[in-house]
Amino acid sequence: MRHFLTLAALAASATALPTAAQAQRAPAATIVIVDTGRIYRECTACRTAQASLQSQTNALQTRQQTLAGPLRTEGQAIQTAINALNGKEAPAALRTRVQAFQTRERQAGEELQRSQANLQSIQQNVLRQINTRLGPAINQVMTQRGANLAVDVDATLAHAPATDVTTAVLAALNATLPSVSLTPLPAQQQPAQSPGR
Repeated sequence: MRHFLTLAALAASATALPTAAQAQRAPAATIVIVDTGRIYRECTACRTAQASLQSQTNALQTRQQTLAGPLRTEGQAIQTAINALNGKEAPAALRTRVQAFQTRERQAGEELQRSQANLQSIQQNVLRQINTRLGPAINQVMTQRGANLAVDVDATLAHAPATDVTTAVLAALNATLPSVSLTPLPAQQQPAQSPGR
């Protein structure tokens, strides 16, 4: 009788092991593909932001050219005056002119650097806003499709067109993010600059 109980206990534990092992297995992957590049190009808020950022980039380039023209002309004139000295000491008026030129050049560089940093901060804020809503939009579509894994199209070698849910994600994102704020990141969220800059 004792052997019978031991055999019964062994049989019971043997049948329990596969059940426990099955419970620990990961579920089969149900994968959807998302083209995030297309989403960043085509979402409603993205298009509006891209147009505004391009306009600001163009304005910055125009300002750079506006500042550079007179500086280049003045720099060439100063160089011509220095060359005419043939190694003699520069008169006080020329030294004052050089100092004024260097001040204007430094101020122009600082202005352009501030404008460039502001534009980069706006770009980062736009991306932050989009990414904050993109994750939930992808999760929403995954739930609707019964998927448990989303992969960017750039991370795939091949996929069936039926697994691509980009259009659905785009619609979900447009519904929750019709526009974005085109302002710089709040000061506490801006990346720290290295000392000396």
